[in-house]
Amino acid sequence: MKNTVATLLAQKGQTKISMVTAYDYPTALIADSCGINTILVGDSLGMVVLGYDDTLSVTMDDMIHHCRAVARGAKNALIVCDMPYMSYHVSVEETVRNAGRLIQEGHAHAVKLEGGVEFVPEIRALHRASIPVVGHVGLTPQSINAFGGFKVQGKTREAAQKILDDARALQEAGAIALVLEGVPAALGAKITAALRIPTIGIGAGPACDGQVLVAHDLLGITEKSPKFVRRFADLRTSMQEAFAAFESAVKDGTFPASEHCYQVGSDDIFADIH
Repeated sequence: MKNTVATLLAQKGQTKISMVTAYDYPTALIADSCGINTILVGDSLGMVVLGYDDTLSVTMDDMIHHCRAVARGAKNALIVCDMPYMSYHVSVEETVRNAGRLIQEGHAHAVKLEGGVEFVPEIRALHRASIPVVGHVGLTPQSINAFGGFKVQGKTREAAQKILDDARALQEAGAIALVLEGVPAALGAKITAALRIPTIGIGAGPACDGQVLVAHDLLGITEKSPKFVRRFADLRTSMQEAFAAFESAVKDGTFPASEHCYQVGSDDIFADIH
């Protein structure tokens, strides 16, 4: 089934929404074949693919490049692409222009941006431009320097109220869904119940309308993962074993074997080549 903004909205309170990150064609192709509802081309690619310490160095060109690859692989999933740091912070006009590039050049179906009530003008402008927007509140990785690290948010009454107020403001501005990251489970449940639009949690408890994980985390490729991650596989170990076996086979001459070689009949035809 083709996943669209309409099907995403219809899932609230009915069927849990599945979302995973993907940054390339083969990952998107596999996720799509498994029925994943939504693929997020996250700026987390800066950390798990490009090797940065955070997401702040990711550029618009990075996002477009990876989103375009994902779009070639995912034919049924709704593709949401992150707006990278400083692509929506300068002006409303620049926000619309950059979001338009993610749709036109990256072939995303929707964009995601981090932040609360301070970005209501940008979300309203994107809504007017018919660009679907997913909001992101709670722990927002692009604010890592302001937060002083990747820390759980909303732990006090005042902080929790601010996140709930932000969530309501983004909904009224036209957001189609909201990612809740790194908040207490009880707050995730409170926000989910208060909104008409779906919430997708990542470290926000089971009451959210859906869940998202970074593909490299759930596949067990990353060396360390946050508390909220469940590893559904251990591909890091499998990859290490495979690379080590390859290295050994090359060294001892057991690879390539005859079945990995091309034959053209008798080798005598090469006898006179010199």
